[in-house]
Amino acid sequence: MMSSSSRGAYFYFWCTAVVIGALGAAANALILYAMVVSKQHKKYLLIYSQNVFDLCSCLLLVLTYTLKLCNIYLTGTLGYWLCMMILNEGLLWSSVVGSRINLMSVTIERYLKVARPAWGKKLLRRPVRYAAIAFAWISCIIYNMAVAFSTSAVIDGVCYGFVVWECRVAKISHGIWYFISFFVIVIFTFIFCYGRIFSSPSSGKSDGE
Repeated sequence: MMSSSSRGAYFYFWCTAVVIGALGAAANALILYAMVVSKQHKKYLLIYSQNVFDLCSCLLLVLTYTLKLCNIYLTGTLGYWLCMMILNEGLLWSSVVGSRINLMSVTIERYLKVARPAWGKKLLRRPVRYAAIAFAWISCIIYNMAVAFSTSAVIDGVCYGFVVWECRVAKISHGIWYFISFFVIVIFTFIFCYGRIFSSPSSGKSDGE
């Protein structure tokens, strides 16, 4: 059971998350609208996909924490699926992880176009971009929902997400793998690619398609 002070802290945190999500959703929706109107979404597929990921993350942030603020007592099949799909934050983190994967694709695309233009002309074709986008969406949903379903449960009407592990070793192993995959590799990719981009003689030139 949470103390009154803990419940108050959670309440303000959830309210803040809803406000941030709403502002982020409005900003990303405006960017997506501008890209579609100017027809830039076809030219910059990965950047467009990145904004779609960000919009989904913001909308799911609003939905998830609005439902948490409602303090719904979960029962039956509906309560179970509400926990597994939304309240355990599985879909929200699917979008967040997918955004990180897609952001690495954007970074690698920039690296190839600026630092390795010969490779870029061979590799950066439309089917390759579509494949990168599809991989980001499919892999993040499969991974996060598989973990969410196996480590979430409804106990006494409350949803507990990512906390029900079979053993401590599994929890620690997953934590290490997650940190390496979505923090260490992401940061290394950014440092390597943008370091090469900024040091490239062609970095000041236009990267038009």
